[in-house]
Formats: sequence, C-alpha cells, structure tokens
Amino acid sequence: MTEPREIERVVLMALDEDAPWGDLTGETLIPESATATAELVAREPGVFSGARVVEATFRLVDAHIAVEVLVADGDRFSAGDVLARVQGPARGILRAERVALNLVQRMSGVATLTARYVDAVAGTRARIVDTRKTTPGLRSLERQAVRDGGGRNHRRSLSDAVMAKDNHLAVLTAGGADLATALREARERMSHTAHLEVEVDRLDQVEPVLAGGVDTIMLDNFTVADLRTGVELIAGRAIVEASGGVNLDTVAAIAATGVDVISVGALTHSARALDLGLDVVIEAPDGATRGSA
Repeated sequence: MTEPREIERVVLMALDEDAPWGDLTGETLIPESATATAELVAREPGVFSGARVVEATFRLVDAHIAVEVLVADGDRFSAGDVLARVQGPARGILRAERVALNLVQRMSGVATLTARYVDAVAGTRARIVDTRKTTPGLRSLERQAVRDGGGRNHRRSLSDAVMAKDNHLAVLTAGGADLATALREARERMSHTAHLEVEVDRLDQVEPVLAGGVDTIMLDNFTVADLRTGVELIAGRAIVEASGGVNLDTVAAIAATGVDVISVGALTHSARALDLGLDVVIEAPDGATRGSA
C-alpha cells in the first residue's frame, strides 16, 4: 500500500497548486457556517482506486469534513453507483472537490485500463506490469492504481534494480567489449540482493546475455513468433519479459507465447481519466436546501 505520508505529500502539493492563497470564490460566495453533503458518483463503469486519497484530500482541507468511502480499492462499479459521501463545512468541500476528483479520476482510470489488460491474459502465466512512464510526481499513486486493477509493479525507480537497455549496451560495448564478459563484470560489482535485467532486440543476443548471468531478459519489440522462439531459447534460465508493441489487441497473443511478464507503458501514460462527479447539496444555516452544484 502507498505510504500515508506519500499520499499527503501529493495531496498537499495539489492543494497548494489549486488554492495557493485560499479559495477566493468559496470565501466570497459561501457563508462560513454553511454545510453540505456531497456524493462521489460514477458516470461510467470502472474499477475504483483512490479511497485513501479521497479521505486525505478532504481531511487536509478541513478536519471537520466527514468522509465515507462506500467501495474498496479494486472494486468494480457501474454507472450511477455512489462511491463515497462527504459531509461538513461547505467551503472546505468545495475547495477540495477538484483536487479529489482529479486524483481519483486519474487513479480509477489507470485501474480500469489495467483490469482490461489483466482480463485479456487470464488463463496464461503472464503478469501485467507497469513501467516508469508515469506522470511526474504521481508515480506512487499510479503504481497503487495498477495494483488495484490487478496488475503488478515493475521497478519503482532507477535506484531499485540494474536494468540495461539498448543505450546502456551500446555504451558498454562501444570499445569492442564482449557483452557476456561485460555483464559478468557488472554482476561482480553489484550487491548480491540486486536484480539484473537486460533488454535485447534480437534473438542472437539471448545466449550472450544469459552467459552474463542475468535474472531477467526483456524481449523488446519482438514479433509473436520470435517471442515464442525466445521463450524456448531461454528455457527457464531467466525470467522472460515482453515489452513494446503491447496493446489490448495484441496482449493476449503475446501472453500465449509463454512469457512471464508483459510490461505495458500505456497503463499509466495513456490511461483516460474516468468520468466521476461530485454532486453537492448545500444547506443554509436554517436547514433549507439552496440547491446543488
């Protein structure tokens, strides 16, 4: 689960961006004593993600706002479902509204798209994983959303694993160094707990990379036929990851080749924000209903 302090960091940054000197509209138009009830309503079906983000956003704006999340992260919902309810000072609810929606719509969009990929490879051994193609500053939330959609996480950052891609290999072997030898030497410099993954874009690179002692081989932009051949060549000597050319039309065929992992940048860089709305009913101090927003 995403750490509470990380959620607060993201939410506080977003709130400061949205209302750096307060909410001029709310403070001008809405009586300080006014209260409201608001419901987070789904305009379309999807998979929910962001329960703790919704709670944190309203709480950090005004601790007097009560938040009740009615679904759990990872739950599927239909259009018209009420996903959460908030009650309390109207100014605070209106100030928090856009930030809460921006984040939960984004997270639920990622979770919903991820679930479609996970459903598409059901019955195979393949795991759907994310990449570092995330929105700057939102990686922790988007990774949580991938998990809520049934996917798995790849390395979080450059600090978490040794992952040699095509540009790394080009520099590494520029002086004529043997690839297998260079990888073995790199392995000697690594901690025994570190994971070594190498990207290849040709089948003839597989054996030298295996000789270098890698843990995972990424087969990048391979055809389905070459993926199947690559899995046979590797024969369980390393984890096999497929990457590149992955979309909802191709992912099932890729999974059927026997790869262990399919990394999909689209989970985060191309997910559409889900259509969720916050329906608000404001009550005046005398209890009379004044309308909704």
